[in-house]
Amino acid sequence: MTMPLEGIRVIDWTIWQQGPVCSAMLGDLGAEVIKIEERVGGDPGRGIVKMSGVDLGDLPNFYFEANNRNKKSLTLDLKQPEAREIIYGLVAKSDVFVQNFRKGVAGRLGIDYATLRKHNEKLIYASATGYGPEGPSSAEPSFDQLGLARSGIMLAAGEPDMPPLAIAGGVADQMGAVMLAYGVLAALIARDRHGMGQEVDTSHLSSMMWLQGLSVSCKLMMGFGMGRQFRSQAGNPLWNHYCCKDNQWLCLGMLQPDRYWADFCRAIGRPALIDDERFRDMAVRSQNAEACVAELDAAFKEKARGEWIDIFNRSEGDFILTIVNSIDDLPEDPQVIANDYVVDFDHPNHGPIKVQGMPVALRETPGQIRTAAPEFGQHTEEVLLDVLGYDWDKITKLRESEVI
Repeated sequence: MTMPLEGIRVIDWTIWQQGPVCSAMLGDLGAEVIKIEERVGGDPGRGIVKMSGVDLGDLPNFYFEANNRNKKSLTLDLKQPEAREIIYGLVAKSDVFVQNFRKGVAGRLGIDYATLRKHNEKLIYASATGYGPEGPSSAEPSFDQLGLARSGIMLAAGEPDMPPLAIAGGVADQMGAVMLAYGVLAALIARDRHGMGQEVDTSHLSSMMWLQGLSVSCKLMMGFGMGRQFRSQAGNPLWNHYCCKDNQWLCLGMLQPDRYWADFCRAIGRPALIDDERFRDMAVRSQNAEACVAELDAAFKEKARGEWIDIFNRSEGDFILTIVNSIDDLPEDPQVIANDYVVDFDHPNHGPIKVQGMPVALRETPGQIRTAAPEFGQHTEEVLLDVLGYDWDKITKLRESEVI
């Protein structure tokens, strides 16, 4: 089976999540990804779950597995010149170098873009940072939590009277990784068409601003952002979410509410609301939003969510709505299953497990989860032998001198 990035080699010098997810995405598309890990300890993501006080027992380290599938692990002490020579040799035979260390770290170790491009002029050098490569905060460290804070999204989630809210799951890291992978793919196309390598940069700040595109654009063009809103005061009550009798939530998404209002009122058993002067059209309904939402809250509390879904499916009106899932619900959602957004994977150490599938489907050249995240240093000898052509005597000397 042909894969989109088959034949592309990626050198992955990343840790934690933002960088590793980018290279994992490239690996999912068929690239050969060689993960460079510090010789003692490696990627700190290997220990983050235990660091949090969680005893995994026989369970896989979900954090490291999710961020590093489809990779090979090569351990190096980059402070030693022999290790840097290995990097230079790999770069000469590779297409992409990904890193997410603080500004200046790569330069001090001699693996910055200016140095590496001397070994491969067509190299794509991709960097993920907190706040971008320029400006007064460019050298500051950042983690997911700080990306959420700096980008404004902590004050976009929730309702107006709530404090800043974090979002679970490493969202800023994940979004930064997605945007960096997007940049790498664009740079590979540019290289193929125009013949040059280049630097690619993205950050928590830029990625999370882009994620909030409409609100940021509203602020830039109109002078105000799309602020938080009380659910109980939704200007369009048919663009809102409601709790049902079984404490499950239903989300409505009707942006042209006057098209649906009469049929909707009949479906929920409130036909009197159709001619209620407070709710006769969108403009008046918006002025009386709190009263309208209260009416709908009371209606939805009368039946369980499944009953409401059956009612809406049988009713006229072609309503636009969906269930509000929790993370616990997602693996069993029939749409998730049908589209392979979660797939079965036979892990070499843990047996059958479920993992996230590909978020993008390419019908003729699909991506694939081929291997689990590597054991620490699992492929050190393999890479040196097969990619760089080292012999066993040289590898033994490197190990004895603690280069690898």
